[in-house]
Amino acid sequence: MALSELNRRRWRNFRRNGRAFWSLVIFSLLFIVAICAEIVANDKPIVASYRGELYFPAYNFYPETAFGGDFGTEAIYTDPAVQCLIVTGGQQDCWDTPEDLIAAVDAGTSDIPKEKQGWMIWPPIPFHYSTINNVGSAPSAPDGTHWLGTDDTARDVLARVIYGFRISILFTLIVTVVASVVGIAAGAIQGYFGGRTDLVFQRVLEIWASTPSLYVIIILFAILGRSFWLLVFVTILFGWPALVGVVRAEFLRARNFEYVRAARALGVSDRTIMFRHILPNAMVATLTMLPFVVTGTISGLAALDYLGYGLPASAPSLGELALQAKQNLQAPWLAFTAFFTFAIMLSLLVFVFEGVRDAFDPRKTFK
Repeated sequence: MALSELNRRRWRNFRRNGRAFWSLVIFSLLFIVAICAEIVANDKPIVASYRGELYFPAYNFYPETAFGGDFGTEAIYTDPAVQCLIVTGGQQDCWDTPEDLIAAVDAGTSDIPKEKQGWMIWPPIPFHYSTINNVGSAPSAPDGTHWLGTDDTARDVLARVIYGFRISILFTLIVTVVASVVGIAAGAIQGYFGGRTDLVFQRVLEIWASTPSLYVIIILFAILGRSFWLLVFVTILFGWPALVGVVRAEFLRARNFEYVRAARALGVSDRTIMFRHILPNAMVATLTMLPFVVTGTISGLAALDYLGYGLPASAPSLGELALQAKQNLQAPWLAFTAFFTFAIMLSLLVFVFEGVRDAFDPRKTFK
């Protein structure tokens, strides 16, 4: 679908804002890596070939019996015996000396037929966010195996950062979109109709703003348990008023403009006037607030995880990483990782939204 001339002008303005454009490029690359976390950081192969058939363990469940083993539970692909079963086509003598048989197949000196030999393609980071690598002490410093070290339960920090980055951004996108739609609609109704409608909405907002959201979250989690979607719901429940004030002010200012009066005189419906004529003029002020909504949502999720009232304990969490950094002062790599992850993520998002805001502002031009 072709862009209108107005949107093309906005895109050109955004492109000319170098800081915003390159922030968008860098953030998009990081987000793509995080979305594909299962093929970037995982303790399962991306693709495995067994007796001429392809398997995708990173996304599918395969029991050990599928590779000639004895157990019906999911195959542990880091186990040398399972690796030997795959690369040697399920030869039962793998259970004796699996490492020697794997080396013989790799060197081409085994007597196993070619059609029965398999292979595996591993992710660049051979650790899932939940993988516990009980080798040495924990937390351990960065090395060639764990590029950002391990945490206090011997889990790879880089894998947890990748998965934690993904869940933080997805959580923020869902909350921001839904809360913004609700908040803009509420502010538009308040500002456009004014009078008693505005008065009632303002009293509701005052009561809602005085509700202790942390206590509500604690009570709900105590009753229903911690879950991602419950946290999304509660965050939206208390986050939608963030944009109401600025949208209400813009609609109160614009509802008596000449073009609005002319539209009313022509019989244009209130909904059309509100969302087709007034709202585009209120977008600059609305977009000005979005960076604060986005960064506040990310910071709120991290704070809840830090306090133990955020995502389930099994989920990868940047806030939990910050908590570990506080509890393990002898492991400075945890603190540095948490700090730079938040700093880079929030800075990129702020720069991007600043560029979007300026692109929608007709008074802004870039050389």
